Amino acid sequence: MLTEQILSNAQLVTADRVFNGTVVLRNGLIVEVDEGISRLPQAHDLQGDYLLPGLIELHTDNLEKHMTPRPGVDWPSTSAVLSHDAQIVAAGITTVFDALSIGDVNPKGNRMQKLPAMLDAIATANAAGLTRAEHRLHLRCELCHPDTLSVFRDLVENPLVQLVSVMDHSPGQRQFALESKYREYYMGKYHLTTVEMDAFIVTQMANSREFSSRYRRAIVEDCLARGLSVASHDDATLAHVEESASYGMTIAEFPTTLEAARGCHRLGMGVLMGAPNIVRGGSHSGNVAAADLAKEGLLDILSSDYYPASLLQAAFMLAAQNEDKRHNDCDLPRAVGMVSRAPAQAAGLNDRGEIRVGLRADLVHARHQDGLPVIQQVWRQAKRVF
Repeated sequence: MLTEQILSNAQLVTADRVFNGTVVLRNGLIVEVDEGISRLPQAHDLQGDYLLPGLIELHTDNLEKHMTPRPGVDWPSTSAVLSHDAQIVAAGITTVFDALSIGDVNPKGNRMQKLPAMLDAIATANAAGLTRAEHRLHLRCELCHPDTLSVFRDLVENPLVQLVSVMDHSPGQRQFALESKYREYYMGKYHLTTVEMDAFIVTQMANSREFSSRYRRAIVEDCLARGLSVASHDDATLAHVEESASYGMTIAEFPTTLEAARGCHRLGMGVLMGAPNIVRGGSHSGNVAAADLAKEGLLDILSSDYYPASLLQAAFMLAAQNEDKRHNDCDLPRAVGMVSRAPAQAAGLNDRGEIRVGLRADLVHARHQDGLPVIQQVWRQAKRVF
């Protein structure tokens, strides 16, 4: 039996323009996109609010906060996944790549021990139809950890894995070019003493020298052979970017300098930056501001990273800044594309990411209130999930 919904009197944000119109949904797909208001009695009047494509999140560690809501507290894994899922869909995210961190950079942490439970809980909840967003997996591979390669080879077999990133968070390079910033971040986050921090730095630098280059090559080659999308992380110099591109990586997560971002575009890598960077007005690590990259036309994809609600807010902030041409040339369709169409394309998801006939009916109804997009409803494959 055909099931049809009509969403009308909405400001439709398509790939290239915004207009008042009507969208018809049938059997999980968008089947009509028209200008004007439907007069049919069964049409749902969205009262002139925005109708956007469902957001696509490529890099979030939000699940970890639900797995460990307080230091030393381990929450039941299925309950944690469902709480995380509820927060994700309430932010307008209909497809999420849950980041599982392989290689713990916290000397007091137990990320590695939690990986099997996190993966099993995501897969079980997805398969049982308990999740409202569609969940896929992003393996974040910390190269300066001795066990990263072996754990990666165990987890990459999971069919939910579709994105892999490789990173080296040892001090003195990339995100933490300044050791002082490295000390400030890790001592503050993990409550390390000076003696513990000194020992941690020595270990991380030694592991980086021993494992980083070898693991990077092995992991990327395995991913490309499997047809998985691969991302670099924290490229800081042109040499970093050239190395990443030479491996066949197509996404650059959080380049830390303008030089690196320019190199990414020259070599065909999509630049992904954190939406919190836009909302807060800069990087918490002292690196290049995402808004500066947008001004230079070097920003392609936004990720909520650690704060799901930042994704749509950042897109609207970029569009508002566009009104003053000195800031950027990022109008609302382009800004929304950074949180929908561009990440979909980067991850090889060609069936979603914009309001277009034939694509999945993953949609977000948002009201613009005092400069803030407030989400009213969310649909995934035409089923209302929020």
